Amino acid sequence: MTIAVSLPAADKTEWWCKMLGDLMPDWEITPFDKVTDPAKVTYAVVWRPATGQMAKFPNLKAIVSIGAGIDHVLDDHEVPRHVPIIRTVGTDLTQRMKEYVALHVLRHHRRLPDLQASQAQSKWEAIIVPPATERRVGVMGLGNLGAAAAQLLSTIGFQTVGWSRSPKDVPGVTTYSGSDGFGEFLEGTEILVCLLPLTDSTRGIMDANVFNRLKRGASIINAARGPHLVDGDLLLALESGQISHATLDVFHVEPLPSEHPFWAHSRITVTPHVASMIDAPTGSKIIARNIRIFEETGTVPDLADVERGY
Repeated sequence: MTIAVSLPAADKTEWWCKMLGDLMPDWEITPFDKVTDPAKVTYAVVWRPATGQMAKFPNLKAIVSIGAGIDHVLDDHEVPRHVPIIRTVGTDLTQRMKEYVALHVLRHHRRLPDLQASQAQSKWEAIIVPPATERRVGVMGLGNLGAAAAQLLSTIGFQTVGWSRSPKDVPGVTTYSGSDGFGEFLEGTEILVCLLPLTDSTRGIMDANVFNRLKRGASIINAARGPHLVDGDLLLALESGQISHATLDVFHVEPLPSEHPFWAHSRITVTPHVASMIDAPTGSKIIARNIRIFEETGTVPDLADVERGY
């Protein structure tokens, strides 16, 4: 029985192979490019696999996404659509996302970028902001990560609202759903956080139409996927003042090209896809457990819905 592993960087692939190998000594764990008998591969553990890689394995039982999203798997149009996809989620990933969202919501709420700009000019400028209880923060996407982040923001004291495709109940959060609830969700929102899965219906959702429905001077945070954002619309919204600041952790092309205007923009914070990083020591434990459960039962709680895309 063979588990094939693929990440964009060879050193990361070897790291994951070693971690999984230590936890699953009865299995052969090998990088995709070192597989000698494709017919023996029953699980593929992947992050952004190259097109056509997994189609070479005729006996796959499941594909394991190294992360909560499966869009990077479905981007491979040759991937066998009948093969189940297992998401990798866990308390460490959720905790990291909560930290990231809280950090940047508070940063925008307390206008830290403006304070830093004043410091650069040696200006003593006291900026007065309302308490969190008077600031409306909206979270798009109320899955595991989004619900946890929204609940934390509510605990801090923010007027927290959430929006999702289908109705959700999150303690301390006023929730909206579907196209009917989207406008009301956006109305008056001053900090917008995107934690949506990437699907055909959410691609490009953060566009001029959404920005113009937020409170003027709002901030945005995208920690989901780069294609959720229409880059040009954000630049225009920043120029007009409709959006005051943006924190972006994900991009259409990663790494973000050095010539991209986001790098040098004074009101954009770029972080290199670190909001909810999954490392090999943590992730391999989750993956090893999920594969064992799948072997025994044919399913796992974190099985993705391929038709929905998450």
